[in-house]
Amino acid sequence: MKKKILHTVLSITVGVGILSVGGVPTQAKSKNQEMNNTYAIAFKSRLPENYQEVIQKAGGKVTKVLPEVGGIEAQSDQPSFLKNLKGNSSIEAANREIPLSLDKTAVSPYNYESSIISQQNSESYWDSQWDIQRVTNNGKSYDLETGGYKNKDGSITHKAVVGVIDTGIDESHPDLKNNIIGGRNLVPAGMDESETGDPTDIKDRNGHGTHVAGIIGANGKVKGVGPELGIRSYRVFYSEQALGLPAWIIDGIIAATNDKVDVINMSLRFYNNTKMTIEGESYKSVAETLLWKRAIQYAVKNGVTVVAGSGNESLNLDDKKEVNEFLNKMYEPYGMSVKGPATVVPAQMPGVINVSASTKWSTQQLAFYSNYGNSAIDVAAPGGDYGQKYAETNDPAAADPSNLILSTWPTYLGTSYELNAGTSMATPQVAGIAGVIKAAHPEYKPAQITARIKQTAFDYGKKGQDALFGSGEANAYRALENIKK
Repeated sequence: MKKKILHTVLSITVGVGILSVGGVPTQAKSKNQEMNNTYAIAFKSRLPENYQEVIQKAGGKVTKVLPEVGGIEAQSDQPSFLKNLKGNSSIEAANREIPLSLDKTAVSPYNYESSIISQQNSESYWDSQWDIQRVTNNGKSYDLETGGYKNKDGSITHKAVVGVIDTGIDESHPDLKNNIIGGRNLVPAGMDESETGDPTDIKDRNGHGTHVAGIIGANGKVKGVGPELGIRSYRVFYSEQALGLPAWIIDGIIAATNDKVDVINMSLRFYNNTKMTIEGESYKSVAETLLWKRAIQYAVKNGVTVVAGSGNESLNLDDKKEVNEFLNKMYEPYGMSVKGPATVVPAQMPGVINVSASTKWSTQQLAFYSNYGNSAIDVAAPGGDYGQKYAETNDPAAADPSNLILSTWPTYLGTSYELNAGTSMATPQVAGIAGVIKAAHPEYKPAQITARIKQTAFDYGKKGQDALFGSGEANAYRALENIKK
């Protein structure tokens, strides 16, 4: 089931947020060299009392401590740092962290308010929200559950909270402000001139996190899946280019769990292998893989439903050769190579709902960019593309932006609403569904919420579980309808 990968300007610009094909841009290496001297270390169990001494003796310094998962992040400019750690009996794995980035060419969404298709009722853009209409059964799910309720004084009581681990959020956006209940900044001070280390600085410098949040819980000109769900933002990327490190995201998972959110949305992806060669040295376990797994387990054990995107590389995740060829090309600039089974992190981690991206026009095909695989996908959700004619002809002139996903955008970035596409947009549809299920049934555990989403999904594609849609396209109305009390 080989999908055709499209290589036009449009297929690049749809490239869909943090789930981008590109590696780390050159400017990330030159402006932030310290990111390339940063390491993840996973201890065999909990942190030893002398972990600071262990790192210092190896020639490094601790920059982030993750006690809940027995891990740390460290920096070192010593070429022998990993070799120095290799013989330590308390360490299970250590590796150089690979920075994540949001490829600038991938963030070229349409300015909705200046586009032709926005010439409608300026008080509501519902008619352009084909995705939310479909997921909510044209708004009927709102009659069953919105995620909260309005009090007599006009305030909102949120019955469930979704943590969005992303680029931050526009706290002043009129469609979001009533549902935002704070968050945390996990980006260290000094990454650029605006990064002071203020733990409350969740300002979205990029737009991606605000777009994702709107799909979950907007309530204004655009609507989210749960328009009264609470939203907490965990900012793990900095700058307009959205740069970050895996340890920051792992820290975000832990922080969201400790803050007692009900659902975590991660519209981001990383790839890990259990066998890796780093600058000529072979490692059987990769620290990031272990720390990701432990963080997800920590969240699920504490009652958090975790949702993540499958990725936008049009890869068959069951084809390990295809995936590893992609990874080795991406990792080559860092002196790294991989062997053995590859895992999309966090989407393919146990306990995570892995989401592929469906389209407006087909119940048999995914969006051209979406990853897929029989053993990989749990459910699909609307992620958008440029329409059927574009998919069939690969002709930029045939691109129809009405097939993209409309959501909120930071008001200080030139507009208030944008059209975008990707598994980044599909993931929050499912996170929103998980949120309204939790609001309706606070006693439900993550496994029950996951099962309900899968059991009530529309069975698109081949009958039964399939490589494209998993159990089918997730639907809020079906998940809430006739649910057992």
